Amino acid sequence: MARRVAICAAAQIRNEADIWYQRFQGMLLECFESLVDQTGLTFDMDTGVRSVVTCSDDVFDARTISDNGMTDVVGAHYRGEEKMAQDGLNGLGYAMASIMSGHDDLVLLMGHCKESQSESRHMCTNLAFDPFFTRPLGLDYLNACGLQARAYMARSGLTEDHLSDVVVRARRQAAQNPFARKTSRVTAQEVSASPLVSDPLRALHYYPATDWAVGMLLCCEERVHEFTDKPVWLTGFGSCMDSFYLGERDLAFSVALQQASRRAFKMAGGIDTGDIDLFELNDAAAHQMSLWAESIGLVAAGDGAHWLETGGPDRRQVNRSGGMLNGNPLMLGGLARALEAFQQLRGEAGDRQVDGLQRALAHGTTGPAGQHHAVLIMEN
Repeated sequence: MARRVAICAAAQIRNEADIWYQRFQGMLLECFESLVDQTGLTFDMDTGVRSVVTCSDDVFDARTISDNGMTDVVGAHYRGEEKMAQDGLNGLGYAMASIMSGHDDLVLLMGHCKESQSESRHMCTNLAFDPFFTRPLGLDYLNACGLQARAYMARSGLTEDHLSDVVVRARRQAAQNPFARKTSRVTAQEVSASPLVSDPLRALHYYPATDWAVGMLLCCEERVHEFTDKPVWLTGFGSCMDSFYLGERDLAFSVALQQASRRAFKMAGGIDTGDIDLFELNDAAAHQMSLWAESIGLVAAGDGAHWLETGGPDRRQVNRSGGMLNGNPLMLGGLARALEAFQQLRGEAGDRQVDGLQRALAHGTTGPAGQHHAVLIMEN
């Protein structure tokens, strides 16, 4: 029988616009040292960490094979080191599987992304498109989100007023999160007055460029007591990839997210959205919170606008962290969602703490307009 897996500890630095004063190795070192202080973990070959999962992206680091510069900093020298270049939540899934299989007792997960390194994050994401047809058109993740937003608004009845209200709520939630990138409150009028960047999306409808680093220690059930008395259990995981080409997808509903969530729900014991107390959805753009909520089954398909109007996000405890709209780097949005769920389930979320939580869902996505999705179920 597969072993149970828990997150024993987590560490992060504050999300910032440009951590110009520190290389990514220094960002990671802060998280690494915090994890050592919290748990006393060692790198003994027999009983310590023998496998490390790193999450990063060469393009955003503005150098090739950038994870080579991480190895010594995160203790991966003479150990197994696997790199995850999709959303970091997939790194958690990989570490979870490694422990469940019996291959490892402990796995250290470390991630970083410095979107400030490149001249333009949009130029970076343009490289994700095929070089013959769509890349020369100038498509990037922002433009893809604009196309998706227009398709979803046509189907769901979502309006620009709804988008502005989503941003206002996100900033209000982020004001209680000391690690958020954007914490100043805004009005709906300020959001609607921000520049149009990819019709129908305005500047404040899209997440801000961000630098960040994070670390987590995962452990098998038999050894959890060595590192913490407040483990958070990982009970379900699912991932799914959609078509590479936007024209081959239904942009107004994510079948990939629907399938990923179903797999996670099944692994967690056949649960559904009614069994989940808190949702952290990876909303890079304002229209995506309700779109993703529809796709996981939290909201009926096409009913996202009504759900927003009737206070659905507050009623179902969605994105209490403020979400990605307030700033997490592209490659680590899912890890930020998992970190919020971890803190909430341990009762360590400060002013934004939700009482009585037993189970949470964390979501991560990679690729243009949510091409790939991962869903993680967490329990205390």
